[in-house]
Amino acid sequence: MDLIIWRHAEAQDNADPALDFERPLTPRGFKQATRMAGWLDRQLPDSAKIFSSPARRCKDTADRLDRKYKTIDGLLMNANVDQLLESLDWPEAKATVVLIGHQPMLGQLIAKLLGFKEDECAIRKSTVWWLRSRERNEKWETVLVTVQSADML
Repeated sequence: MDLIIWRHAEAQDNADPALDFERPLTPRGFKQATRMAGWLDRQLPDSAKIFSSPARRCKDTADRLDRKYKTIDGLLMNANVDQLLESLDWPEAKATVVLIGHQPMLGQLIAKLLGFKEDECAIRKSTVWWLRSRERNEKWETVLVTVQSADML
């Protein structure tokens, strides 16, 4: 299974925590998301399944990819990583899956899959981590395929 983890692009700040869910991307964020979406579109198979957090900044990021996607609560900031992995049938599934979400959850997901000592890692906005599961010697392992930053494209 290929699992592509994409943190949303730069979003507008909002002093009111009650409105956090509705924060749109900044003009820079739209540029970041567009650049990364262009790169991803060239790499992804047509059959890739794409899931986004229902937060506006994630949907704005997903919209740049110009492919159908589904919003799921399992990608919200404080979602349960183990439940998400189970719902994706990680690592046995054969599909390519793109997840568009938030910190700290995405950092927790990467740390868990790559076996980091810390329980979370930092992910820059509009950065993609491409992971692959494979079975070797009757044991599943996670391979880091690439990390790509929109600012480097």
